[in-house]
Amino acid sequence: MEILLATFTTLFSIVNPFGAMPVFLTLTADDRASERARTALRACVYMVCILSVAFFGGQYILNFFGINIQHLRIAGGILLMRSAFELLTPGANRDRVGPAALEESKQKDDISFTPLAMPMLSGPGSMAICIGLIRPTYVDKAMTIAGFALVALAAFLILLFSLRLTRLLGKPGMAAMARIIGFITLAIGVNFLASAIGVLFPGLTR
Repeated sequence: MEILLATFTTLFSIVNPFGAMPVFLTLTADDRASERARTALRACVYMVCILSVAFFGGQYILNFFGINIQHLRIAGGILLMRSAFELLTPGANRDRVGPAALEESKQKDDISFTPLAMPMLSGPGSMAICIGLIRPTYVDKAMTIAGFALVALAAFLILLFSLRLTRLLGKPGMAAMARIIGFITLAIGVNFLASAIGVLFPGLTR
């Protein structure tokens, strides 16, 4: 249960489904509620699949390129800190999908895999975190995958009720939510960076 909660709390702020709401609503503006729900469901299922592939295949990728897991955690920590600063900085560019990609996505029949599942919900930051989640036992691995599914469930509910949430929170509420998530993401990034440096350079922590 501890691993399940740790996986959920670590990933949720990085996945940040609240940040995907504006793009989701823009791309599904002409869809019925049932079609919007199916799109959100498919995107969340794809997200679990992407994160699971990163989790199970990540170690083989690291071994192939000769990358130490601590090096990955340092890179992931820097990436998370960069994303966090974008959320915390007023007026910063927080779009995960550029205008050209957004315009192209409007022409697609199905937007659930791209851009929703990738890169909106499961981008480089969340995949880097999943690769770094090495679990020793099969039970721990199963609880980690369950954590992915729990994040996907939360993301699905947020996207499903995104229209109501946007009206309820408004721009000030969304900005405040972005800053809260950004602060949590920054703390996670610092933790990844500090723990990896502590392992690589144990003398610095004495």
